[in-house]
Amino acid sequence: GGAAGATACDVADRAAVEAAVAYAVETFGGLDVLVNNAYSCSLDSMLFEDEPDETWHRDLDVSLGGAYRCSRAAMPHLAASGRGAIVSIGSVNGMQDFGNHAYSAAKAGLASLTRTLAGHAGPRGVRANLVVPGTIRTEAWSGREAELDRVTALYPLGRVGEPEDIAKAVAFLASSDAEWITGTSLCVDGGLTAVNTGFRAAVSE
Repeated sequence: GGAAGATACDVADRAAVEAAVAYAVETFGGLDVLVNNAYSCSLDSMLFEDEPDETWHRDLDVSLGGAYRCSRAAMPHLAASGRGAIVSIGSVNGMQDFGNHAYSAAKAGLASLTRTLAGHAGPRGVRANLVVPGTIRTEAWSGREAELDRVTALYPLGRVGEPEDIAKAVAFLASSDAEWITGTSLCVDGGLTAVNTGFRAAVSE
């Protein structure tokens, strides 16, 4: 149990982000943890050169720019807490090519932003880490069971992730159990990026 509050925020809007942070600080008397989880993921064009500028800018502005704005607005309050933690949500798309050009570039950028934040904020007592999920079973997969089954076959651990898998990783990195961990990317991907399942299958035939 505990107190909770909610407020709507467009992370592409700096004023809205600052208002949301102010709401959290006023409601709870301070800020200990920031989780950057907002994203935009647009479908790719058939050809890379046909990708609209608007799509590129939107995905980067929300997925990467949003994390920057939220971290910027939260930083003084996280530093004031004496034990601040930033946990951003990346993606395996930022490590390998799974499609979604702009989204993938933004998620790769989050890894660099995390290291930048770790170096800048460490002396102020604030840690910054990145959770890198693989495929997670969410409502986005509703009605796509056959596709999800094909994806599942690529995972060495034999299943896709559940939201709880990511929540546990975030909770760990935000907690005092991770007080000497900063600037790292934690893959929570069922072994997807560690094992080339398709290649292994091809050479074993």
